[in-house]
Amino acid sequence: MSLVAVRGQAERAKAPRALYCDFPLGRPLGRPLDAAYQRKVLAAAFALLDTPAEQVPVLVDYPEVIEDAGGEAAVCTLPPRFDPNVHPAVDEVRGLRAAYERTLAHTGRTSFGKTLTVEAIPQVVEGLVAIAGGTVPDQVGLPGGLTLCAADLRAYYEEAALALAEHVPAARQTEAWFFTHTEAGKLLLQVQSSLRRSGAPQQAWFYLTPMNRLAAEGA
Repeated sequence: MSLVAVRGQAERAKAPRALYCDFPLGRPLGRPLDAAYQRKVLAAAFALLDTPAEQVPVLVDYPEVIEDAGGEAAVCTLPPRFDPNVHPAVDEVRGLRAAYERTLAHTGRTSFGKTLTVEAIPQVVEGLVAIAGGTVPDQVGLPGGLTLCAADLRAYYEEAALALAEHVPAARQTEAWFFTHTEAGKLLLQVQSSLRRSGAPQQAWFYLTPMNRLAAEGA
């Protein structure tokens, strides 16, 4: 029995019993934190186990479609400025720490921490400011490299957003919020643009943002 998110792949793979869920990628059970809805999806999938062997492979569509709302930014109130003597993005990451820690305490899990600690984030953002201004990334000495730092920064922000939003954001709304409403998101776009214009190798900047952000920037 399989849950599948891409119908074409399921048709080619011909799994014996598959439930196609037209949900945003990354949300295989449809609605985060909605246990009742998730049980309905799982029940529909397990029901396929009753399909007789002579009738497989079988591919069934889950009856509800959930649209990807990635073009709409989540509504999250950012903390006010505390220290006018530092870059706005540095001030911002410091102010978001409490929100990130509330989400961590609530869920007990995090995607943050591939290479950074929470204590290291302000210094890393200072490094991004330098790179956006033309400094070569190797001279900044980011722990784990630029790409991993960018991934951790996004995770930190998007998980903090869950504590700031008044509801569970739709798929990719926190991503849109990060890149369009936060100082750190705008800074990461500036870093990517600066490296691209400088002639840096594609692998140095390509994975700093999702491909849809590259398209928006005209890459």
